Amino acid sequence: MPNIILRDQDIPGIGTYEVYVQHGGYEGLRKALSLSPKEVIAIVKESNLRGRGGAGFSTGMKWSFVPDVDGPKYVVVNADESEPGTFKDRQILEKNTQQLIEGALICAYAIQATAIYIYVRGEFWDIGFQLEREIEKARAAGWIGQHIGGSNWSCEVYVHWGAGAYICGEESAMLNSIEGKLGQPRVRPPFPAVSGLYGRPTVINNVETLANVPPILVNGAAWYKSIGTEKSPGPKIFCMSGHIAKPGNYELPLGKTFRELIERAGGVRDGKRLKAILPSGASGPLLPGTDKVLDTPLTYEDVAALGSTLGSASVIILDEDTDMVWAAYKMIKFFRHESCGKCTPCREGTYWLEQRLKAIYERKATRADVELIESVAKQMQGKSLCALGDFATSPVLSALKYWRDEFYAYVEPAKPAAKAPARKAAPVAMAGD
Repeated sequence: MPNIILRDQDIPGIGTYEVYVQHGGYEGLRKALSLSPKEVIAIVKESNLRGRGGAGFSTGMKWSFVPDVDGPKYVVVNADESEPGTFKDRQILEKNTQQLIEGALICAYAIQATAIYIYVRGEFWDIGFQLEREIEKARAAGWIGQHIGGSNWSCEVYVHWGAGAYICGEESAMLNSIEGKLGQPRVRPPFPAVSGLYGRPTVINNVETLANVPPILVNGAAWYKSIGTEKSPGPKIFCMSGHIAKPGNYELPLGKTFRELIERAGGVRDGKRLKAILPSGASGPLLPGTDKVLDTPLTYEDVAALGSTLGSASVIILDEDTDMVWAAYKMIKFFRHESCGKCTPCREGTYWLEQRLKAIYERKATRADVELIESVAKQMQGKSLCALGDFATSPVLSALKYWRDEFYAYVEPAKPAAKAPARKAAPVAMAGD
């Protein structure tokens, strides 16, 4: 089956406008312009395209929340790819640029937006400049600007660079950043669909989510639902990293198993045994490498049933030699560094988790410290304005759930080996016996 999103693997140069239009580019937007905005939303809603940024919420449903009011409306494309182990959006931005632009324009038409802001990660300088060049090509062809495709609808597209802050991947912090404010999450309600960028109705979608939209418009909702599963339809890009033989991005229909995905990526590196899986980067709870986990379908609902989350499908593989105390400590250091500090439970909780995990890892703690980090993590859950406060607890609580003995081994002295009972000396054989 040819790739639907990672088309660069089948068609060299598909990211450029010239090659993209040779292979059906902008037919989706052309079809959208022949329909009413509500009809476009209905098609996307019927396809059951779920957000690929992590939440898995219905894309068409999100679009339908935007009120039909006069005045400016906006589409913000979340290209602030900062989750550890996630690099799918970067490949789309680099190699299938025009499909993203077309998907964002279809979204903008559906809600009658007047402008699109593509918020790219601060480190993506070259990608951002390339994106601007492709935007200008689409503008020259009449797909951006005034009276798009000969219609009465007009829309601009802008690239906005972030400043390298993980928190700005959270949608309301991203809106603040675009407005020139401190990148911190907002109190909600009101939600972005009603009061988003500059206080106006706004839709915020992930790069991969919008790249799915043009083929849905061209081929129809029924075609899209024929891929994947009933509740989790369509293709998904899985980012494979860690102790894996062939790291990289893999596009597979949702519903394949962890086992099939790992085999597709060459298996665990150096032939070692699988110990743990991070299904969604550092943000999702760790899962043990058991047969039950390996045979679980990769869908939003099935991974959730295991007690973790599929998220953006940034799958990190950990082999049998991985120290789980070290892994939890490494991840909590990241979250402590990236906490914006606005919410006390997150700001103080990540600090204390890092301090106590450091003490445990350096063998300067007691068994009570192991119980303390569990208590602190549980008290952080559900008490912050954004999900970072909850994400930070995932590596700690899941590591304790499955590998608590490894934590205890760091705080308790090794027991001396049991002394073997004295044995009588065997009689010495004498000559002639």
